[in-house]
Amino acid sequence: MDFADMKNKMLEEQIRGKGIKDEFVLAAMSKVPRHRFVEESLQEQAYNDYPLPIFGGQTISQPYMVALMTECLQLKGGEKVLEVGTGSGYQAAILAEIADKVYSIERDPHLARAACELLNELNYVNVIIKVGDGTLGWREFAPFDGIIVTAGSPVVPQPLQEQLRDGGRLVVPVGSSSFQNLMCIERKGSKLKSQEVCGCTFVPLIGNHGWKQE
Repeated sequence: MDFADMKNKMLEEQIRGKGIKDEFVLAAMSKVPRHRFVEESLQEQAYNDYPLPIFGGQTISQPYMVALMTECLQLKGGEKVLEVGTGSGYQAAILAEIADKVYSIERDPHLARAACELLNELNYVNVIIKVGDGTLGWREFAPFDGIIVTAGSPVVPQPLQEQLRDGGRLVVPVGSSSFQNLMCIERKGSKLKSQEVCGCTFVPLIGNHGWKQE
């Protein structure tokens, strides 16, 4: 399979074609081999315009949604970013192409280990992954210039709001377990300014400040 051609088509039709203009995001999406972050049996679908299943009932997000959420952070290089929900590691790799450091939290040990191994293999040495409750953030390395949550939450987790640097942005899907609104929240001193980006559907964010595990 010609993955390079498939990636270029994805970039033109799904990313640029849907209005993503941030050159840092476009460059990152053009570099990261998305097919490496899905099972071999799904690799021919890796650059298509929809999410794909990964281990543990989780998903790798649609390419456009990955690009859109990254663009919302308005990264310019040199930042420290927190990701809640490592999953396959694809979003972390996109962030790592732009930011200086990416701290990523995954609640599933199997996913965390697999993502860590693959990211190391692809030489994304600026990504640090831990297993834990992502809704609590990672206070040890706070504050963050950007925080991205790759699962749907009933509310904006309070610890993540507290760990956002002044001028930093938090991108999180908020709503019911079946449908959310993608929110972009910017800290201005002690105040938070929220903007609704679009409707979306993500797997539930499980944690102390998210959905409770059944």
